[in-house]
Amino acid sequence: MRSGVLYVSITYRTTGHMCCCGCGEEVIAPLAPAQWSLVFDGETVSMYPSIGNWSLKCRSHYVIRRNQVMQRRQFTAKEIADNRAEDRAAIEKYDRAQLNCDTPHAASGEPWSPRAWVRGVRRWFA
Repeated sequence: MRSGVLYVSITYRTTGHMCCCGCGEEVIAPLAPAQWSLVFDGETVSMYPSIGNWSLKCRSHYVIRRNQVMQRRQFTAKEIADNRAEDRAAIEKYDRAQLNCDTPHAASGEPWSPRAWVRGVRRWFA
């Protein structure tokens, strides 16, 4: 990977980039409703929420908004633990909701599934 480039794989629903602090580590962020989302406005890219590299030695924290990287403050060990717990809870809640989801997906009229989501994204990018 090259520094300053955000790599996006629709097929694997993931992004990758070199850590924006300059430490040289690769950062992989899965694109999923309970994890990260990517917004492309036709010219720029943003990722939500912020990127917290808690597992890397640098423990960097930044946001990517409209092709710009904005460094954020480092979290304390307690804040990192709390953030990880919140992330796990959000993913578990989302997964439970999907297991019980038999209503049509709003955009396509078909039941929600990861494949339906990918098809919707592909149609959007087409």
